[in-house]
Amino acid sequence: MKIVIVGGTGLIGKPLVQLLQDAGHEAIPASPTTGVNTLTGEGVSAAFENADVVVDIPNSPSFEDGPVMEFFRTSTKTIAEAAKAAGVGHHVVLSIVGADRMNDIGYMRAKIAQEEIVKASGVPYTIVRATQFFEFIAGIAEGTADDATVRLSPALMQPVAAAEVSEVLAEAATKTPANSTWELGGPEALPIVELGRRVLAKAGDSREIVTDPSVGYFGGDVDDTSLVPGQDPTLQHRLGTVTLEKWLQAQN
Repeated sequence: MKIVIVGGTGLIGKPLVQLLQDAGHEAIPASPTTGVNTLTGEGVSAAFENADVVVDIPNSPSFEDGPVMEFFRTSTKTIAEAAKAAGVGHHVVLSIVGADRMNDIGYMRAKIAQEEIVKASGVPYTIVRATQFFEFIAGIAEGTADDATVRLSPALMQPVAAAEVSEVLAEAATKTPANSTWELGGPEALPIVELGRRVLAKAGDSREIVTDPSVGYFGGDVDDTSLVPGQDPTLQHRLGTVTLEKWLQAQN
């Protein structure tokens, strides 16, 4: 199959391209660096010509409410319209577990807007909602830190290894469209503060880690159901196998 990966040069996209190529597919990364821009439309129609599947995983350069909503609306509409015009048979999109439960976070509202565009486009689809990646935990901690202290929420999170997200997207892209949503999480749920403590300790960060429920998550309120899969029994639900300890052991 010809599979175009929009956002195919990033953390999830680059391994996904390799997985699909290794399986014998014509997997093509599409991003501004390859001449495909889903905000301006440049190169999109040409990239989608004769494609069987489009995987939609670009990310917004801004997390601010207005810009992030504009990014996902514009990019997703461009992809969906071009896919329909090209006769693409399957639109796979990466979204976020719990996005529909965190309406006070602008990024989550933008991801739900993206999902709705995909569902309404008329192109068969599969939405893969993943939990936060282990690779981003240090960045989350930094967002609530100062020179001496890192403040993190005690709410549960069930992070997943980025490599396992790529694997599930490869599976979704090579299956019949589900016209529904899959959920993917890691194998264990831990408090965000504990995740931050262990990840920063592995990095040699000696700052004090403080439990602070008021910091929330990206400016929004969260509880023990917000960031873990399995809360909606209507969705397909699966777990990865890489634990935090296993992921930490693999870090150099």
